[in-house]
Amino acid sequence: MAGTLPVQLVIFDCDGVLVDSEPTSNRVLAAAISAAGLAIDAEEVHREFEAMRLADIQAQVEARLGRPLEDGWLGDFERRRRAAFEEGLDAIPGVEAALTALRAAGVPICVASQAKCEKTELTLSLTGLRGHFPGSALFSSTMVERGKPHPDLFLHAAASMGAEPEHCVVVEDAVPGVQAALAAGMAVFGYAPPGTDDRLGRAGARPFTSMAELPELLAGGV
Repeated sequence: MAGTLPVQLVIFDCDGVLVDSEPTSNRVLAAAISAAGLAIDAEEVHREFEAMRLADIQAQVEARLGRPLEDGWLGDFERRRRAAFEEGLDAIPGVEAALTALRAAGVPICVASQAKCEKTELTLSLTGLRGHFPGSALFSSTMVERGKPHPDLFLHAAASMGAEPEHCVVVEDAVPGVQAALAAGMAVFGYAPPGTDDRLGRAGARPFTSMAELPELLAGGV
């Protein structure tokens, strides 16, 4: 898979790109925030906190409440979210075949998520995708000073994997991730399944609607 510039590395976001975890996460987070005294539903959580780090979400909730959340609030949310994931979690349709095709073609792949590596390992394991990524190919915003939309995480992932930014392709489903990829000097494909708007395209990504398309898109290089 090579074009004008060869693809040295494909960097995948996790939630919403590899695993269909966002509806569950948003539902559990909405319940936790509402229980703390700030009424919010899952749709509002998605709109207001998409692709944010949990620590930043907590800070925003505390600012709106005008008081700190109870000690252990974040850990309790993470435990409830884990239990909800374990009740049932699916991979994004077509992503298993796409990952298999990329690996068969010798294209290095990794994951770079806002979330902790422990969460990424859990969701990949629950959806049967864990075997595609060794531990050395999992990256978290906790490893860098600034998360998305800053470029730090993607640049760290590329350097760790021995790839040059201009030869990397990022696969994202959120505007902050697109912004981070572009800031890192990387090409970015925006996963936007049917029924979603063109916000990723407007942010500068090349939108695509099905993971089945991804290997062919990447065949064109960067």
